[in-house]
Amino acid sequence: MPRPIWKGYISFGLVNIPIVLYPAEKRFDIQFNLVDSRDKSRIRYVRINEHTGEEVPWSDIAKGYEYDKNNYLLLQDKDIKAIAGENTKSINIESFIDKGSLSCIDFEKPYYLVPDKKAEKGYVILREVLKSTKKVGIAKVIIHTRQYLAVLMPYENALMLNILRYHQEIRKPEEFELPSENVKQYKITPKELEIAKELVAQMTAKWRPDDYHDEFREALQGWIEEQLHHKKPSKKMKMPAPAAKSNVINFVDLLKKSLKNKKNPKGHNNRPHKRAK
Repeated sequence: MPRPIWKGYISFGLVNIPIVLYPAEKRFDIQFNLVDSRDKSRIRYVRINEHTGEEVPWSDIAKGYEYDKNNYLLLQDKDIKAIAGENTKSINIESFIDKGSLSCIDFEKPYYLVPDKKAEKGYVILREVLKSTKKVGIAKVIIHTRQYLAVLMPYENALMLNILRYHQEIRKPEEFELPSENVKQYKITPKELEIAKELVAQMTAKWRPDDYHDEFREALQGWIEEQLHHKKPSKKMKMPAPAAKSNVINFVDLLKKSLKNKKNPKGHNNRPHKRAK
């Protein structure tokens, strides 16, 4: 079981539900260290005082706000706790909204909320009410030194807290050169749309998360193991062959070929291969 981030409580109205916050993500990254390629010695980073040239211990390091050139206002952990007050231990639900009001671009990072001792009843009541009403709670929470906007929502038997991005943190589509004219301006024919829809329908499948896995990570891990055992790499990650470059693209032909390949998969189904256990 992962280590908890912190203990606190969900707060809305006069209701307080004690909870423990856990990370929902599991990391499977292959870890690399930076080394000197000449003798494979580790590269170390140290905290150096720019004036004395001496290493600074963590106990003497503080956060500093530069309000003028080379002039800093120091901020200690105790100052942060004093400013935040009781908010450092609470997930304050400010409103409830329809679940469908949020967009995929809003979500940033998920956490599990686990009921603390003797908090199961309130936890279950809130979970079931959110499920039945299809609502989610919009909340603010302070984690470490920052206040986050978050959404509290049910997921199976759990309540999840998903950190949201503030609106000013999201770039607007208008900042990019995106095709925004009427479809007819791009010389798209009804035939192209019809075949594209047919291809999408042919490729539509039920979402099964465990059908997908990180092929690149597996290939990289396999290469590492083979190198350690002095073996020649047995196989490489299969990548689709690049399409032939051309200034003229006949989308109808491409769509027809794609559709034909999906209808005649040479004895294989269209679903991604399930990872071997």
